[in-house]
This record gives sequence, structure tokens and C-alpha cells, in this order.
Amino acid sequence: MRGSSVAITAAVVLIAIVGVIAIGLATSGSPGRTGPVSAPSGTPAAAVDSGSGLPTIARASLPPEARATLALIAAGGPFPFDADGSTFQNRERLLPSRPAGTYREYTVKTPGSPDRGARRIVMASTGELYWSADHYASFARILP
Repeated sequence: MRGSSVAITAAVVLIAIVGVIAIGLATSGSPGRTGPVSAPSGTPAAAVDSGSGLPTIARASLPPEARATLALIAAGGPFPFDADGSTFQNRERLLPSRPAGTYREYTVKTPGSPDRGARRIVMASTGELYWSADHYASFARILP
């Protein structure tokens, strides 16, 4: 009797462990991410970018301040903040893994914010653009 209850307990524990692992795999996204891929807060996502695995966003869906920042990037400045154009480290590892110095960050003004706010555009040296409305907690690939 004791042997069968030990076997049943072991089976239940094993099933629970497998269930936890399966749930973790189903919600983890790609390596380096801690949860499912989602668009930055308040950002409608159109699809998923096949190269980065990130949601995509059309330029027209960005806030007007982000479109203004894109225009400044295209013109080469001048930028409103000293930190604009500085190296983005990708410490969160949410953007594709690239060599150091690949990414540059630019501030997107937030109306009513007394400082730089949380919104950013990050540009790769290869031209890809990424939008973060929540200070790098999430990203969406900006469609060309």
C-alpha cells in the first residue's frame, strides 16, 4: 500500500513540474525575453516582425511627437536633448543581438512631462527603427 501511494505522489509531482515547464515555454517568447511579446503600452501592433520577433507598428500609428523625432533623425538633427544619438546598450536584450554600438537612442517628447519622459526611438546602424513607449520595457519595430 505504501509503495503505491509513493508512486502516485511521485506521478502527481512529475505532472505538476511538466505543467509548469510547459506554461513557461508557452509564454516566454524568444530567448532573452521574460514574457510574451507585446506592443509597447498604448501602441496598436499590426503584426510580428520576422527578423526581430517584435510586434510592428506603422509610422502613421505613432504619436505625432514620435513622427517629429523620426523627421529629426532623418535630417540629422538638431536634437532637443544632449542624450539624443547616444549609444543604446540593449541591456534589456529585447532588440536583436548586435555588436556594441549598433543602436542609438532618441527621445520622443512627452507632452506635460518635466523631463525626457519614457518614450524613445532606437535606431540600428543598419537602419531599423524601434519604438518604446515605456522606457525600454517593450519595443515594436517601426515599419519602413
